[in-house]
Amino acid sequence: MKDFLPIPVPRPISAEDLSLKDLIAHYNKIKPAIKRRISEFRSIIKSRSNADIFAESCFCILTANASAVRCHDAIKELSAHDLLAIGKAHQIRPKIKGRARFHNKKADYIVGARKLFTRNSCLNILGALDGDDIIATRDWLVENVKGYGYKEASHFLRNIGMGEKITILDRHILKNLKKYGVIDTIPSSIGGRKIYLEIEDKMRSFSKKIGIPLEELDLLLWSMQTGFIFK
Repeated sequence: MKDFLPIPVPRPISAEDLSLKDLIAHYNKIKPAIKRRISEFRSIIKSRSNADIFAESCFCILTANASAVRCHDAIKELSAHDLLAIGKAHQIRPKIKGRARFHNKKADYIVGARKLFTRNSCLNILGALDGDDIIATRDWLVENVKGYGYKEASHFLRNIGMGEKITILDRHILKNLKKYGVIDTIPSSIGGRKIYLEIEDKMRSFSKKIGIPLEELDLLLWSMQTGFIFK
């Protein structure tokens, strides 16, 4: 599994009250670090390593309402013991307990994903990814990978360098979209395809307006809350 270390970046003063002009200025300040991380994401898909790509897919199964850093550590441990490759659910559960919510279900989801992407006894997640049609690929992931909604599928595709045309809509993104007038209200749920795509399209227009690439905007807003760029 490819390791990712958090990249420390300065947090803007009063990030909650940051004007749009100040947001763009802050982006320009930390842009090299963001682009470095995006380049690292793209190196995964370029490597053609099914094991590394699958590890990222499992990471995104774990991260819902959990610490990304702790989930990354859990995936590293699972990889080191070959449990992503051959582990049974009961062997995976202790490694993710306390790091991811609903560890029993998510251990089952990891095993299920491995079965889904195995062809002729070989892991072949690359075969399910169509770089020419990311939207259709994401739809397929949502329909077939247990534990994936549109946010998780988008997160996975971004983390392997295929996120140029899609975005990760989570709570901190929605909060900022409302703050900057991109959406009027934060929906109670964005699980459905229709509402996800509607908000994503508005965010896409917003990213073009302010000159910040869609796949970088999430890292920017996330780092403003944490003080580091991760994944």
